[in-house]
Amino acid sequence: MKVMVIGGGGREHAIIHSLKKNSEIDKIYALPGNGGIAKEAQCVAIGATDKEKIVEFAVDNKIDFAVVAPDDPLVLGVVDALNEKGIDAFGPRANAAIIEGSKVFSKNLMKKYNIPTAAYEVFSDSEKAKEYLNSCDFPIVIKADGLALGKGVIIAPNLEEAKDAIDMIMKDKVFGASGNNIVIEEFLTGPEVSVLCFTDGKCLKPMVSSMDHKRALDNDEGLNTGGMGTIAPNPCYTESIAKECMETIFIPTMEAMNKEGRTFKGCLYFGLMLTPKGPKVIEYNCRFGDPETQVVLPLLKSDLFDIMRSVANGTLENQEVEFSKGAAACVIAASKGYPQKYDKGFVITEESLPEGSFVYHAGTALKDGKVVTNGGRVLGITATADNLEDAIKKAYAASEKVSFENKYQRSDIGKKALDILNREN
Repeated sequence: MKVMVIGGGGREHAIIHSLKKNSEIDKIYALPGNGGIAKEAQCVAIGATDKEKIVEFAVDNKIDFAVVAPDDPLVLGVVDALNEKGIDAFGPRANAAIIEGSKVFSKNLMKKYNIPTAAYEVFSDSEKAKEYLNSCDFPIVIKADGLALGKGVIIAPNLEEAKDAIDMIMKDKVFGASGNNIVIEEFLTGPEVSVLCFTDGKCLKPMVSSMDHKRALDNDEGLNTGGMGTIAPNPCYTESIAKECMETIFIPTMEAMNKEGRTFKGCLYFGLMLTPKGPKVIEYNCRFGDPETQVVLPLLKSDLFDIMRSVANGTLENQEVEFSKGAAACVIAASKGYPQKYDKGFVITEESLPEGSFVYHAGTALKDGKVVTNGGRVLGITATADNLEDAIKKAYAASEKVSFENKYQRSDIGKKALDILNREN
């Protein structure tokens, strides 16, 4: 079979690496892919949002199955366009991808169907939004409505910074049209958990939980990034909490989308806050998270391609989805200066890695036959082990085997999770 994966980051590399385990797949194309993906798939210079060229390529090359991984092409309707040509695809259609494409939609959905989330108000007028702030407690959370590469959320500690955030989003348009509308919501406290779920709209099967590290610097300091590392499973996500989330959040969300005529088929991502009043939804994503995918898929024992096909054809209920009992850790090797200004084009060298570790390429490219840095988050260095402490040690040991000029990484990925585990013991 010929399979096509849309996207070119660490998430897509992790997906392709897992898909390759299926013997039915003869050929994998990555559109556009990157320097590391090129070792495992044929990269094609077509952008992830170039819908017409993606469909044209799929038809011309007789693609049997497509995986649309990033949010932008999902929201743009790439799955719809492929389906119209008779090509099966993993990922939601555009009318379901709106659950991530519009925070206003997702917040209103949760309110309508009593899915626990933070209290909020929606604004399209910046002055009215500022007036509303006078009645708010601080800190407060301000979100751009549309997609913003995971950076459209600002936590404002006081009134002045909240007003600045509103101007930045709605007047300065730092996130473009995504900031035409904003959501202002209460600041929740508690541990954060990411749970990715396979769903075909009739059945929902959660993956192993994970913990992301969004801040650029150690001790959760510095600017928000797309993610500086992840661990799985998340020790805060107990069996009882998982049961509560399934009953009050996961299944109700799937059913709510069905009732709205927006059946969701693909990977539905739940960003959760475990508050003193119970689990609440911080955000939905309409796809695999990045870099959560880099720790979740290495723990998947079942065949990813079989699962994806069962989601696409509506037979997930009959498909095994099993994860190993071990743990995984991913350390992001970034370009110094990320998420702001950074240089690119540095050659990446890699020595022999410890067993049970792997390097997923995110911001890399091929230049004169060599792999070079080509983004802020360059590599996701992942390791699996029987327990979390060993997985973290192994991931950092593997990172020492990979080098490039201006390499930067946090030194405390997973420390918070280990502290929790140690307190429990």
